[in-house]
Amino acid sequence: MNGAPGGSDTSATSDAIGVLVVDDDFMVARVHRTFVERVERFRVMGVAHTGEQAARAVDELRPDLVLLDLYLPDVFGLDLIPRLRAAGHDCDVMVISAAREADTVRGAVRHGVVDYLLKPFEFEELRARLERYAQQRGRLLAAVVRGQADVDRVLAGASGPASTAGVLPKGMSVETAELVDRALRGTEGTLSAAECATSVGISRVSARRYLEYFHTIGSAEVSLRYGVTGRPERRYRFCGQPARLRPAQP
Repeated sequence: MNGAPGGSDTSATSDAIGVLVVDDDFMVARVHRTFVERVERFRVMGVAHTGEQAARAVDELRPDLVLLDLYLPDVFGLDLIPRLRAAGHDCDVMVISAAREADTVRGAVRHGVVDYLLKPFEFEELRARLERYAQQRGRLLAAVVRGQADVDRVLAGASGPASTAGVLPKGMSVETAELVDRALRGTEGTLSAAECATSVGISRVSARRYLEYFHTIGSAEVSLRYGVTGRPERRYRFCGQPARLRPAQP
């Protein structure tokens, strides 16, 4: 097992996400470590090459996230997860493997992995998943459950497929979404659809649609302002980093 250079990084910010890289191939593990360290907020706490090393590393380092290869020399990766849970560890697990069998993927889902990335992959693919994980983790840590809608929103974020993260619904453009996002982030307090429409230069209906999309993916929260008469006004507040936006596939 290889620890992070110089041991534990006591200067790391309190919101840093600690990662343990587990892969039997020394060169692959090195590449994955380099990839992770290029993503803001993530720091590699250690590297393990066997299941036994991984179990000891989780005991010692207490990472937030384990990047887990499945084909380890002493254990099948998924069999390591129940061992970690039995030991009282609640670290999240992201599978990184060449295993494409449907039974393996289903098994990973049953074990509660947060994502499943097939080898080989490019840096951008891992970065997108790590950023999505960080966003969801932040929502879970800050979640306040006032009713069923809050529960549904948390669960939807936790189970949403990686392939659709940041994909805009049909009829919505990345350019307009970015304008609405900037208006939302630049507002102190809350923003209504009408105010957003005036700021961005689009119709109130369009502004409402984009704001509701950001609410759906967890980047905005909604509050209601009650007036003297009529329906309450929906107001939006930015509450997280939005997903990397992509247009819908034709």
